[in-house]
Amino acid sequence: MTSSPTLAVIGAGLAGAKAAEAAREAGFDGRIVLVGDEPGAPYERPPLSKAVLRGEKDPDTAHVHPVGFYAAHDIELINDHAEHLDLGVRRVELAGGAGIDFDTAVLATGAAPRRLPLPGADLDGVHYLRTIADAARLRDAIRGASRVAVIGGGWIGSEVAASARQMGARVVLVDPAPVPLQRVLGDRIGGVFRDLHAEHGVDLRLGVGVAQLRGTETVEAVVLADGRVEVADVVVVGVGVTPRTELAEAAGLRVDNGILADEHLETSVAGVYAAGDAANAWHPHYGRNLRVEHWANALNQGITAGRNAAGNRDIYARLPYFFSDQYDLGMEYVGYGDAGDHVTVRGDLATREFVAFWHRDGVVTAAMNVNTWDVVDDLRAIVAARAPTDPTRLADRDVPLGELR
Repeated sequence: MTSSPTLAVIGAGLAGAKAAEAAREAGFDGRIVLVGDEPGAPYERPPLSKAVLRGEKDPDTAHVHPVGFYAAHDIELINDHAEHLDLGVRRVELAGGAGIDFDTAVLATGAAPRRLPLPGADLDGVHYLRTIADAARLRDAIRGASRVAVIGGGWIGSEVAASARQMGARVVLVDPAPVPLQRVLGDRIGGVFRDLHAEHGVDLRLGVGVAQLRGTETVEAVVLADGRVEVADVVVVGVGVTPRTELAEAAGLRVDNGILADEHLETSVAGVYAAGDAANAWHPHYGRNLRVEHWANALNQGITAGRNAAGNRDIYARLPYFFSDQYDLGMEYVGYGDAGDHVTVRGDLATREFVAFWHRDGVVTAAMNVNTWDVVDDLRAIVAARAPTDPTRLADRDVPLGELR
């Protein structure tokens, strides 16, 4: 061990960057090393499928901190891959040959896009979107495309389809579910996004999977499971992500759909914390482990993990939150609904100005505002209250949201 304490933050995305910042702000006066396997400074990912992809904003605007922040806060930023983690001696080995001895650590290793396990998936012209470099390549490809096929109607797929249409590309969106975003929003609310994309000229191929990608060296078409062929010279795959747990698992940490952690974000080894897309942490509000793949979770878990690595014992109990912008639709979602929850709508789905509530046994588990602003604090309070609520009151616009808390 070194004479002064060392904090190793492994993973230099949003969660890792905020962990390093929070540890220093919490009074950690030892060495802080932030290790990330991408070049450059840490950045946020939401703009990559929106303004950065469309070329409306420079990639540098996505950086978590301004130039000079890490040096000013005595945080060593190392662009290298963490190859081996030894928790017995508390040392991380890097691919470049260096080793870092540490006292405490935060694992913010993120997630990797699921690859498409189909014939033709390795053809040129097939894209995944996770990094700034991915966004730059995809932006150039879309600008020169005759037709873009997006495989997967989740958040990434839906946002990329919208951005590609806004860039003037012809787009086809393929998903085996009957509506986009079905897994999170269900059929009724997902139908709003189906109609939104259709109105903006996206060709929808829903309720059908993909059999293969066709082409010689470059992709030329997507062959659907029912035999239909969709011509496309750019294919974007957005079929979810997998938490990057290899380093943690090899080190002996408990892993199950992410790195398991308690309400303090501490893993099965004392002094080692997890945050962001890779963390499957106990959530006191829901009474179970949750792994959440969204910006706000990475931001806020990073802060809590960093503070706790510095000696605090903060509980991470923030409700999940995410947002999306597609065309002229903006939305915010707070909480964590399940597929079997009932849905009550306040407002008008047809005009796309509404609030949706997911509830179970009369208790609101999640809520979403669409083109209805300055209400998210009320929605967060309603979900946090866990109080039985009459669905007719949820739907009644004459009942102020503040009275539903």
